Formats: sequence, C-alpha cells, structure tokens
Amino acid sequence: MVADALSNGYRSIDNAKQYGNEAGVGEGLVKGLADNQLQRSDIFLTTKIFNGDQGDYDKVRTAFNEQLKRLQTDYVDLLLLHWPVFNKYNESWRALEDIYQDGQAKTIGVCNFNVEHMTNLLDHAKVVPMVNQIEFNPRIHQPETVAFCQEHQIQLEAWYPLGNGKMLNNPVIKKIADKHGKTVAQVELRWELQQGIFVIPKTTHVARMKENIDVFRFPIGCR
Repeated sequence: MVADALSNGYRSIDNAKQYGNEAGVGEGLVKGLADNQLQRSDIFLTTKIFNGDQGDYDKVRTAFNEQLKRLQTDYVDLLLLHWPVFNKYNESWRALEDIYQDGQAKTIGVCNFNVEHMTNLLDHAKVVPMVNQIEFNPRIHQPETVAFCQEHQIQLEAWYPLGNGKMLNNPVIKKIADKHGKTVAQVELRWELQQGIFVIPKTTHVARMKENIDVFRFPIGCR
C-alpha cells in the first residue's frame, strides 16, 4: 500500500508503533523509493511514540531508536506523542526535544492534546509543539483546541478526516459534491484543507488513493 501510494503521488506517510505497521511501512518505502526513483528526502515520514513507552526519558529514546530501525531510516520528518498520557507526557516531551535537537526528527508534535493538555505542556516545554494531530471532520470540530493551536501557530493535522466514512451519505455534502462534480470524500477533504488543516485520509484501495489526492483544483464555500 505504501509503494502504491508513492506511485500515485503521495509523499506524506503517517504510521505509528501502536498501529503495528512500522516494519511494513519501512519495507514499502524502500520499494516505493526504488520503483519511483525517489530520494528519502522526497518523503515526509511521520511516526509516534507509543503510550507504553512514555514517561521515562531513556525509555522514549531507546524505543524511538528501535522504531527507526523498523522504518529503515535514520530520521523521521515528524515525531509525535501519540496520546497525552497522564503524568508522563512532559517527561516524554523532554526526550522529543532532544531527539529534535539531535536531528533524528525534523519536527516534533503531539496527538490528541486538548487545550488543558497543551497549556500544561507549554508551561514546561523548551520547544513549542509544531503539530497537533487531532480528530477533525464534518462531525467533530474541536473548536477550542483548533482556536488554541491557531493562536499559538501550532499546525493542526486531522486524523479520521472522513469521519470513518460516517458522513459519506450526508445529503448536504452530497449536494455540494454534485455541484462541483466531485465525490463527498473529496469535498470533505477540500473543506478541511481550506481551513489550513493537514489531512491524512486512510485507504487500502488504489482508486480511492487517486480520488483522495485529487482535491487541489476546486474551491468550495467555507465558513
């Protein structure tokens, strides 16, 4: 699937230890880079620190080095704390700051942090998180978290940008899609992109990979 994605124009790959897919992503990257005559620097690779590895500085760094081996790379472009594990994420963030300073991660950030988590982290951090990956789609907006991150210039990234498919039959979005000659999924992704939010749609089908990436040539009304 990773090799197929690269062959169809994708250059950003999101994965995590918690998903159990790092080794497969590493293999797919090696194949996809070779098949498409790409360099590692052409790819934006994201992975995440597993909840069970959080809370101890040395454990985070050791676990991350093992993640790099599975991914068959010596750095990632974005490293995230997967969840705000209670009483552990500040110490975990200290490890990410040093991973960033050492060049093993080009950018660092968090996932699923709300305003309370973000405020607490910023009170202790030396490096402000560059990304917050949250659930965001036409059903779930998280306006307080979105406003906080925008105020602090923290880039938002949407997981489940298609709402796990639950809005694909929505009649209002279907009407907008028909107007533009696009699919409901394309309209949902375009709506999120126009708000300055990065999206990471998931699919195992090549046809939908092509559909999901064809969202840059039409504007929609956005409030």
